[in-house]
Amino acid sequence: MLPAANNRLVKNTSYKVVLPFYIYAALAFLLGCILLFTASGAFTQHYFHPKILAITHTMALGWGTMMILGAGHQLLPVLIEEQLFSNVLAYLSFVFAAAGIPLLIYAFYTFNMHWPAEVGGTLVNAGVLCYLVNLAIGMSKSKQENVHAVFVFTATLWLLLTTAVGLFLVCNFTRSILPMSSVQYLSLHAHLGIVGWFLLMVIGVGSRLIPMFLISKFTNTKRLWSIYWLINIGLVSFIIIYIYLHTIRLYLLPVIAIIAALILFAHYCKNAYKQRIRRNVDEQMKVSLLSVWMMAMPLAILLITIVLLINNKENTQLVLLYGFSIFFGWITAIIFGMTFKTLPFIVWNKVYYDKAGLGKTPNPKDLYSNRLFSAMAIAYLGGFILFSAGIVFSSGVILKSASAFLLLAAVLYNWNVFKLVLHKPNMA
Repeated sequence: MLPAANNRLVKNTSYKVVLPFYIYAALAFLLGCILLFTASGAFTQHYFHPKILAITHTMALGWGTMMILGAGHQLLPVLIEEQLFSNVLAYLSFVFAAAGIPLLIYAFYTFNMHWPAEVGGTLVNAGVLCYLVNLAIGMSKSKQENVHAVFVFTATLWLLLTTAVGLFLVCNFTRSILPMSSVQYLSLHAHLGIVGWFLLMVIGVGSRLIPMFLISKFTNTKRLWSIYWLINIGLVSFIIIYIYLHTIRLYLLPVIAIIAALILFAHYCKNAYKQRIRRNVDEQMKVSLLSVWMMAMPLAILLITIVLLINNKENTQLVLLYGFSIFFGWITAIIFGMTFKTLPFIVWNKVYYDKAGLGKTPNPKDLYSNRLFSAMAIAYLGGFILFSAGIVFSSGVILKSASAFLLLAAVLYNWNVFKLVLHKPNMA
């Protein structure tokens, strides 16, 4: 099942398009963990801190978004049963985003909101626009209506809105083009990306990949459409409340909609797991499934934060923990799992596709080290739990120790990724 699907995919999307995104994302994750280690003390301060902003955007754009864009170019032909419209647009998407992200990271780290931030933000928007155009034209040619593709397309629209708002906020620091300061719009900007981009995309793609890699017979399109509408209605209602109503209690309504969507998604994954044909679940799928349950952590934190705000109390540690649990939590966990379920097939096709039948070739799963993956997972989970505790207790010692574990996880992840990418033919 998987090799056939992947062979069809490689005919449509060249590895030359996809691999740069994977490599860039891996290096960005390493950079994010280096910055976390060197600036761990910032997490005992306010969340609007230059170094925290730099780390957040490294993880959100360099790690999460670049990985998803790469996987999107890879999976798009499978979802819509149509060829990728343009490799040129795909290359431009990478070049623009790859050039813009370092400028933004530098701008936030040094808090230079002049040309580095503005040029960086413009380039990132250009990269997202290229991806969106490629996706839209490809979908317009497809004869199949696919709920997963609708998730991906809608998520990309939200991403473009997120990056556009981000560019306005950057420009607002020096030009005052918005009615309030940029800090007042941070929550809006953040949740456009977290819910509209990451949550919709992760569920849209995850609901396709999780059953596929479990070799599960389960499918429920009606439930996926319910999830889709719950998330979008929740996000739109949040925007309306944020801009026009300014009533903290009302924020419980979109949160309830998102919670309902996640419960449905968790149940979807549970059914896919129960109806799987492959009884043995590998470590990569275990980490991916764990990421589904890790979504509960930021939601619980968000509910507590809203209750505190209703009572005119603000807890900075909770806000920091909320962001950390998203970008270093469920987003990172699902990328860990899915990297080593998708990248081995891409590399196998790159190296062995033309050599199949000429001799015995290794299996895709043999191209990376499962031992390295297990060590990475242990270091990551230990670091994540410890760092979360360090934020809660504002302990610099715990934060530094935990960030060392996360840095180790990033090193092991990169080691395994480059072991894959640099693989040479090895035929019996």
